[in-house]
Amino acid sequence: MFESLLKQSELLRKEYEFEKAAYLEAVRRAPLNGEVAEGDCWYPIRLGNTSYNIANQLVVDVFYDGALPEESSSDFEPGKIVNFFSIENGQMRVLNYNCVVSSIREYRMEVSVNNMPTMMALQNLASRGSIGVLLGIDDYTYQVMQSSLRQVKERNDEDFVHLRSVLIGEAQPSFRDLRHTSMPWLNASQNAAVAKVLNARETAIVHGPPGTGKTTTLVEAISETLKRELQVLVCAPSNAAVDWISEQLFRRGIPVLRIGNPLRINDVMMQCSYEYRYANHPDYLELFGVRSAIREIKSHPRLGEKEHNQIRKLQHREMELEVKIREELFANSGVIACTLIGSANRLLERRHFGTVFIDEAAQALEAACWTAILKADRVVFAGDHQQLPPTVKCKEAGHEGLERTLMQKVVKSKPSCVTLLDVQYRMNQDIMEFSSRHFYHGKLKADPSVAERLVSPIDKPLMWIDTSLCDFGEQQSRSLSRSNHEEAKLLMKTLMDYVKLIGMEHLLREQTDFGIISPYKAQVRLLRKYLRNNKMLKPLRHQISVNTVDGFQGQERDVILISMVRDNESGNIGFLNDLRRMNVAITRARMKLIIFGNAETLSKTKFYEKLVAYFEDRGDFVKVNSFQETLDK
Repeated sequence: MFESLLKQSELLRKEYEFEKAAYLEAVRRAPLNGEVAEGDCWYPIRLGNTSYNIANQLVVDVFYDGALPEESSSDFEPGKIVNFFSIENGQMRVLNYNCVVSSIREYRMEVSVNNMPTMMALQNLASRGSIGVLLGIDDYTYQVMQSSLRQVKERNDEDFVHLRSVLIGEAQPSFRDLRHTSMPWLNASQNAAVAKVLNARETAIVHGPPGTGKTTTLVEAISETLKRELQVLVCAPSNAAVDWISEQLFRRGIPVLRIGNPLRINDVMMQCSYEYRYANHPDYLELFGVRSAIREIKSHPRLGEKEHNQIRKLQHREMELEVKIREELFANSGVIACTLIGSANRLLERRHFGTVFIDEAAQALEAACWTAILKADRVVFAGDHQQLPPTVKCKEAGHEGLERTLMQKVVKSKPSCVTLLDVQYRMNQDIMEFSSRHFYHGKLKADPSVAERLVSPIDKPLMWIDTSLCDFGEQQSRSLSRSNHEEAKLLMKTLMDYVKLIGMEHLLREQTDFGIISPYKAQVRLLRKYLRNNKMLKPLRHQISVNTVDGFQGQERDVILISMVRDNESGNIGFLNDLRRMNVAITRARMKLIIFGNAETLSKTKFYEKLVAYFEDRGDFVKVNSFQETLDK
């Protein structure tokens, strides 16, 4: 048991060293002359206006003035840590203040800086030379996870030792036999999942394949648990996932206290954030006055005994008010919500919960899960281990087990904990069937409300555009991502033909939405460019999204078009070998799924051979002889 924890610690160390090496390489190759726009670096940049966001944090506009190359793909995302640097006399100088990306749109980023001194240091840097920005390293996250693994190994209180043994040891889970009234708005498997959560003494797993109502089920399970417990901890690996489940709970009328960096909390949930609630507490005005009075007295050039006594009294009152506000905020909240790493926040020190719910647990590193589990008597996992795994940058660490989540381990070793949600409310039956067979043992069923649903009566749900005869070929970008220009053009032409077939007026009236997906960032950027330049599709622009598979996780669209990119004689498909990623891509579609790809290249892999055969059997399988022939039609 402890061997597995030590292994996780070692793999985390490898991942950190890999990320650190990548950062140092980015620093080493940072430009001394010329312009660079890469996934992890912009140079040169200029600073724009400063402002304050909703959380009263200082934000600066950052602009890249050069031309973004076609194949460029950005790793800058909201919430990512960045560092600014300057080039002075041929030397690179990094500003050692971690800043955070607030938003990004092609040539512009909004970056939150720590405070005004940091902003002044940045402006001073800019005044002395050309400046740039590059991705930084989140040391804190690694430190928290390593600390959590040590605590898991060292904890010896009886209850935790038993929970630990159930999760990664030989002990078997146990269940109560409490009666639970089924909720008529849930289906049988959803009710069964809620019942298992309520009866589990140590752990339960809600396995929610695409479109099966995992969030709905989890909200009900949390609501029912709160009838038995005063407060629960709700976590997820990302801020976006925490905000999503928190918002559903908040809309249900459950009081939520959102813990975390306000910059990373969306505007909807900001009103539930600790900082917002703190600043709007009835006693905050007095606290503000006390703090102002302390600063005023301390500003005097000479302080006597009288002033020191005043400060001590005010500081005592300050502490009383801080504790009072904090405790009232927690006491009035049924759900405390944060990321897994956020559960190590100082506000949660010495706080313990009966139950921790971990949403999207199949995307969470094991060590991150333990960070939250250390604060609870039992844990409920929710997610789907047949969809995207955790993000691991070091391939070696991933292959050796860092990608293998705690939820996966429990699913395999303790199947009695698992309830599969088996009715999906998203996809046409034909779109669902292949995924059901390959990933869920054929157990998924399409609800009658969606089973035969189509964009139009003249339409069909499945189409494969086979480019085997076209000799398109694939290209590799500087960032090692891949693109396929001719396939991208073919996709846009097919989309235009489809719009003409169904009718622009119908698509606009019905607000039919489209998702264009590729596993490769370079192809996504190329497709976005083609879409921007397409006049015919302009009326539908707000109904069309283009992104990577990861970018579409948790989302759905009426029509999905997938560009597979890979086109070579050897059958080398690289990134596409992660079949869970393909499961996510094909299950985003509600009514229409169109795949573009070289069937010969892909069919050299067994999974794709079966997928191609399924489309040949169930859908329209179109062999394209040449791209020019398609254009001429």
